[in-house]
Amino acid sequence: MGLLTAASVCLTLCYMKSTTLTIRLDRDLDDLLTKVSRRSGKNRSEIAREALRRQLRISRFEGLRRRIMPLAGARGYLTDEDVFTEVS
Repeated sequence: MGLLTAASVCLTLCYMKSTTLTIRLDRDLDDLLTKVSRRSGKNRSEIAREALRRQLRISRFEGLRRRIMPLAGARGYLTDEDVFTEVS
């Protein structure tokens, strides 16, 4: 087997590492992101990734909830309290 060159290792690592997303922030959001970054010790990208991950999970949950509500209603589960009462 031949040796890997530095260029091929770099290309492989870059491909495997991640993708890039560019977004535009208004001044207020940019300032807030910078303040939170300084306060938390996390870089801006980490905070943005966490926020995006959290928002996507919320959106997924809401979509699942919309799909399941008619089935739950048909079984008498009309509110969150109905579900909590049954589970606890």
